[in-house]
Amino acid sequence: MKAQIQGIIEAPEGVKITTISCHYQVKVPDGKLDAAERALSVFEQSCQVAQTLKGSVTFKHTWSIEVG
Repeated sequence: MKAQIQGIIEAPEGVKITTISCHYQVKVPDGKLDAAERALSVFEQSCQVAQTLKGSVTFKHTWSIEVG
């Protein structure tokens, strides 16, 4: 699996980060689309950074998957 990750960190008052938005561009081999979608759908639950900041920062995750 190959991934390109883009993120936007929102800190409207210049001091505290309130939102982190990430878009993942993932390329997976044929036959792995379902596995990739399952992994991405639970990513936040297994991400140590997201779990550490849970409750104080909002995470927004989107993705696009290319098969081939």
